[in-house]
Amino acid sequence: MPRRLAVLGDSTAVGLGDPLPGGAWRGVGPLVAGALRIEPAAYLNCSFTGARMGCVRTGQLPAALAHRPDVALVIAGMNDTLRSDFEPRSVAADLDRVVTGLTAAGALVLTVRFHDHGRVFRLPGSLHRALRSRIDALNHVIDVVTARHAAPCLDLGGLPGAYELTSWSVDRLHPSEFGHRLLASGFTGLVAEAGYRVPEPVSLTCSGGAAPSTADHVGWLVLKGVPWLYRRGRDLVPHAAGVMLRGALRRAWPGGGGPPVSGAAPARDPGDGQRVARRPEAPAPAGA
Repeated sequence: MPRRLAVLGDSTAVGLGDPLPGGAWRGVGPLVAGALRIEPAAYLNCSFTGARMGCVRTGQLPAALAHRPDVALVIAGMNDTLRSDFEPRSVAADLDRVVTGLTAAGALVLTVRFHDHGRVFRLPGSLHRALRSRIDALNHVIDVVTARHAAPCLDLGGLPGAYELTSWSVDRLHPSEFGHRLLASGFTGLVAEAGYRVPEPVSLTCSGGAAPSTADHVGWLVLKGVPWLYRRGRDLVPHAAGVMLRGALRRAWPGGGGPPVSGAAPARDPGDGQRVARRPEAPAPAGA
């Protein structure tokens, strides 16, 4: 049986969406700790809201290594996809450092690959496509790093009920209590597959949490939801505009040749036996 557990990551790792009476958060970490019978002193949650993968590497990894965990959960990367400076190679380098350090310290490292957040959050089409492209890039990074280290990875999109509203809190960004229980059950399943005993499997029956009231829902929407949409929209809209522009160009010129160049010499009649060479389409800038 594992004796020590560490949780690293962002607000999902913190437990947002699974409130306890009194205002604290529970979430996936305590549920996994309970299933593995981890003593309170042997459980450490390093995560904090808003954390990006670089934050996990620089701010959370040292504390986790000092804790000497047998099992470590790493839930991070989505905050990177929501920023204008999203760079998959940097995310890959940070995640590799995290997994390398924890594995070298003897921990079983469990990561996640992400579902399509836009389907849950009901984003407009262009924003949805923009976010989806970034999530696909993030998942590719996670697949490469976890395969390199043979680290178990939980596919959130494959969890039963991943796209049902009961799995999500009022903000549609963080799992509900039921959603956190799904995560914990998936993680403990990976722990069992790795050869550890799981003496108390995670129950999917909600209990012990605090059900949010209508006032809580409205308060979150006004104080948190709208400001969050505004902040993230400023980062995603330029990327979404590029997605929309490229899509419009493909629809207008399916052949890929682009619009005719003003002042260019007219093309020869194909009937004269000559074929007019078309210039290859220039690749989009890396930051587009």
